[in-house]
Amino acid sequence: MASLLKKPFKLALVQLASGGDKAANLAHARSKVIEAAKAGASMIVLPECFNSPYGCQYFPKYAEIVLPSPPSEEKSPSWHMLSKVAAETKTYLIGGSIPEFVPETKEYFNTSLVFSPTGKLLATHRKTHLFDIDIPGKIKFKESDVLSPGNKVTIVDIPEYGKIGLAICYDVRFPELAMIAARKDAFMFVYPGAFNTTTGPMHWTLQARARAMDNQIYVAMCSPARDMEATYHAYGHSMIVNPNAEVLVEAQEYEDIVYAEIDGAKIEETRKGIPIYTQRRFDVYPDVSAGKVRYDE
Repeated sequence: MASLLKKPFKLALVQLASGGDKAANLAHARSKVIEAAKAGASMIVLPECFNSPYGCQYFPKYAEIVLPSPPSEEKSPSWHMLSKVAAETKTYLIGGSIPEFVPETKEYFNTSLVFSPTGKLLATHRKTHLFDIDIPGKIKFKESDVLSPGNKVTIVDIPEYGKIGLAICYDVRFPELAMIAARKDAFMFVYPGAFNTTTGPMHWTLQARARAMDNQIYVAMCSPARDMEATYHAYGHSMIVNPNAEVLVEAQEYEDIVYAEIDGAKIEETRKGIPIYTQRRFDVYPDVSAGKVRYDE
């Protein structure tokens, strides 16, 4: 079996809290990316909505115009910070997500930007499944009041390593995205996400391990740190799970950077031991990756 990952590397998840000052948020994120790079990480992930507080009431105020690309620094300071620090640190940078505004359609999206070690934009993902939930007595949240959904599966071709899948937070509850990416030879799926103190204890770890187990790939979940003075209380617990669904590293709720070595040999070992890839019964049920899927490579 050919290795999906061309060579091992060190992955970092940056768990940080963002307040009301966008410039301060960007400076803080930049410093943490530099810290992770100095620790030897060659791929670094930021959390969902790292440039702003998380909440429907904040999306319009903090939204940036990222198209056409590259945008001006005035229209998207977050885009330019990510590009510059990726080039400065010579790392692959998955920029969590930021609120995006499209003037032509007056739409807002929750958008992730991925940059190469030269500062080149490699891919974008707009959150596909919007967080509209109502758990009586616990939490009610409706992203669709403000946001529009993206409409593609995002698979990023990282020339140095191979393919990764990318989605945002609530997207993890829909296993089709990870399944399609894995069937297209992704070695890892990355989810910047902001589960809360209700949904986090219930399903954060379970979802990460389930996507890894289903597809026998690495899964990385990068959360904001918890800020009890904010209007939305993130769960934290950023984690990296291996293809055997074992948690390699997990943060707590406070600001932290967690690291793990990503090694293709573990994927091969797992798939050899439990060969679900050769045992799937597409004569009984369809292969979801074989349909009319719009995805980016």
